[in-house]
Amino acid sequence: MKVLVTGAAGFIGSALSIRLLARGDEVIGIDNHNDYYDPALKEARLARHIDEPNYTHIRMNLEDREGMAELFKTHQFDGVVNLAAQAGVRYSLENPLAYIDTNLVGFGHILEGCRHNKVGHLVYASSSSVYGSNTRQPFSTHDNVNHPVSLYAATKKANELMAHTYSHLYDLPTTGLRFFTVYGPWDRPDMALQKFARAMLAGEKIQVFNYGKHRRDFTYIDDIVEGVIRILDRPAPPNPNWDSDNPDTATSKAPYRIYNIGNNNPVELMDYIEALEDSLGVKAEKELLPLQPGDVPDTYADVDDLVKEFGYKPSMSVKEGVQNFAEWYKEYTK
Repeated sequence: MKVLVTGAAGFIGSALSIRLLARGDEVIGIDNHNDYYDPALKEARLARHIDEPNYTHIRMNLEDREGMAELFKTHQFDGVVNLAAQAGVRYSLENPLAYIDTNLVGFGHILEGCRHNKVGHLVYASSSSVYGSNTRQPFSTHDNVNHPVSLYAATKKANELMAHTYSHLYDLPTTGLRFFTVYGPWDRPDMALQKFARAMLAGEKIQVFNYGKHRRDFTYIDDIVEGVIRILDRPAPPNPNWDSDNPDTATSKAPYRIYNIGNNNPVELMDYIEALEDSLGVKAEKELLPLQPGDVPDTYADVDDLVKEFGYKPSMSVKEGVQNFAEWYKEYTK
């Protein structure tokens, strides 16, 4: 296939590009290389695959309407995986308009490109953050998610609604993937593992929110990528049994689907930190703090649909995954 990967210098986008190239796909990657975090890390990720003969890299903002339209017209993609987004829950409290520009306006340009150029399947990153105030666990895609607690989460929910509209009006197959706390080598500096590792190796305290009582469904990067590829290869079908009197939020009469991709095994934050301590050989000094605005205490993914329809379930243990991260981090930071 010829696949557009947005956010191709990002944590998930770069890893996905490598996998797609390895199996023989042609990949066009776009990324704006902004300075939300150190662009040098983005360049280092990109260096792993930018010289591959089937890879083309374009530096572009999703908000560039004319540029995006020309990109789709020129390349005529078979599939699109949208991973570009302004990420981070806490940052959305400080810079909300950055999320409006990229996550809403930019996503609208992707939908328009797919519509006008007959793209076979749009797969896009949603987030476990959409579950917001939901307390019933494990979180199911068949439950309503109408009470987000951060603007980041609200933009991801909006993406799902926008995608459904295009699936309904233009018969565009769209699949939204709610990722659960992705971690591993090459992750972002604003994510817990890098923040903790950086502080621990410098002999500084780590900030532990909600007094360490968080539970997260930590999901390893390779497991996420495997799920994305399996789903990309099977365009979302309509659900002929969809009932408007008892609406299923994960499907539709349109070619539209929503899936969780999570480890289906929540881990306490203190156990996550302990795994990092063991991997780095350093004991963490902890500063215990209250729950941050926009955060949720626990996440836990129901992945029954993923197992049933794709025969796939993430499986990397936190202990092994954190060990892989620690080895990469020590090498990368020297």
